[in-house]
Amino acid sequence: MHDDQLQIDAAVAGAMIRAQFPRYRDAPVIPLAATGTVNAIFRVGAHAVARFPLRAAEPMACEATLRREAEAMATFAAHSPFPAPRPLGIGAPGPHYPLPWSLQSWLEGEVATPDGLAASAAFAGDIAALIARLRRVDTQGRRFAGPGRGGHLPDHDGWMETCFEKSEGLLDVPRLRALWRRLRLLPATGPDCMTHGDLIPANLLVRGEALAGVLDTGGFGPADPALDLVAAWHLFDRECRGLIRARLGSGNVEWKRGAAWAFQQAMGLVWYYRLSHPAMAALGQSTLARLLDDADL
Repeated sequence: MHDDQLQIDAAVAGAMIRAQFPRYRDAPVIPLAATGTVNAIFRVGAHAVARFPLRAAEPMACEATLRREAEAMATFAAHSPFPAPRPLGIGAPGPHYPLPWSLQSWLEGEVATPDGLAASAAFAGDIAALIARLRRVDTQGRRFAGPGRGGHLPDHDGWMETCFEKSEGLLDVPRLRALWRRLRLLPATGPDCMTHGDLIPANLLVRGEALAGVLDTGGFGPADPALDLVAAWHLFDRECRGLIRARLGSGNVEWKRGAAWAFQQAMGLVWYYRLSHPAMAALGQSTLARLLDDADL
């Protein structure tokens, strides 16, 4: 998927897990089907999962990132009304894999899909309840800091231009450019609040029509209150999006900023993952279709 991608298989992962976490020496290590884009993921026995970063990095910086993520995960799990993984440890590099890696608790459930529960009011209600609860967590005076989603929309103009250029022949680029020109001008609507930061289908587990777990919580932190509204655009039809908006009391600008963040995220998925990760590319296409079909935007 990436030009700088690292390689790791179950044999290497299993050897590192057994050597560094002896309590799992008899546990089977099973690679999981590729839903992630930044980690190779292996189930470890019945109760744990190991995540090995896929992209090359400086080891000390990688370890610092993993420790920050572990702290954020623990905080998220303590406040989330739905199950979330808890950190179990950080592993060291080995002779056949050059970076630190993490061990987390395992959650049962089926990975959500972009259209699987699009019309489920029950699932939409769970997503609204999750976002509402996260917004009430104290930011401890922190504000958004970083180059990713969740700050100033126009900061992403350069990336969006790259995406528009790479998407020629794949998407309706003129309409998408026009939509971004409108959305990028939306003003901030209030102080930062705590957000998951990446509420895409792959990070949500379901059981029936219920939210059964929330994954990839290491980015839990302060950001634009509209950021977690991306879930509404990635997952739901117009009626269920309206339910989420009503439950959260989102005003017109906040709601459109949520659409803008979903747009910024989806725009990079189609061209980047078209060949290497078709499911991610399909997510981008379905989200962009929802955005273009919504007359209110």
